[in-house]
Amino acid sequence: MTDERDPETASDPPDAADAVDESAAEPEGRADDAEGIEDDAVYAYVLEYLPHGRADDDRPQHRRPAVAYGLDERDFRLFEFELTDDAEFGIDDRVQIEPETAPGIKRARRVGYDDLNRGASQELEYVVEDIIEADERRFVDFYNDAEPISLRLHQLNLLPGIGKKLRNNVLDARKRGPFESFEDLSDRVSGLHSPKEKLVERVMEELRDDDLKYRIFVGVDAPTANK
Repeated sequence: MTDERDPETASDPPDAADAVDESAAEPEGRADDAEGIEDDAVYAYVLEYLPHGRADDDRPQHRRPAVAYGLDERDFRLFEFELTDDAEFGIDDRVQIEPETAPGIKRARRVGYDDLNRGASQELEYVVEDIIEADERRFVDFYNDAEPISLRLHQLNLLPGIGKKLRNNVLDARKRGPFESFEDLSDRVSGLHSPKEKLVERVMEELRDDDLKYRIFVGVDAPTANK
């Protein structure tokens, strides 16, 4: 339990003087990236593949396009992909979505959590965790770089279970040097036993709740998005 009031109910508007720097370093390339891929390419992981289209599509089956749901690894946007007739996708496939879409994707549209089918929603948390694990440096740096939102609210307080005392423990520890890994965080910050899981929980909360006052991970304007 936190020892502060719920940060989501804070009435203070973000202080302009404490505005978060939205610039971020480009993510390091993955070992399985093909040579020559554009630096600004954005990828998504497939959450669900429906070769016969959506169940709620009332058109005859032969007229339903195959669809897939995907999660953008850069800033956790959810997508529905309409696929070409010859496309074959598997769950956890990593596909390019920007600036061009991968072969097999006819069009992509943003969707919300409530638009996902059951299979995609069940897969979602696992994929969020995989994304955070695969880009550990980026998400560890959230703990290194998190800033005040207002005089009484800090970005760290938006993570589940982080109240005033634990927030101050993080801030005190990082003064002695940046955190290098999730293990380093756990070792150096008293009371912080699951730094990765706290991030996963927050991302899932932002995906599920459209009415959150503050967002730090989900959406193109999230300050942690690598752009």
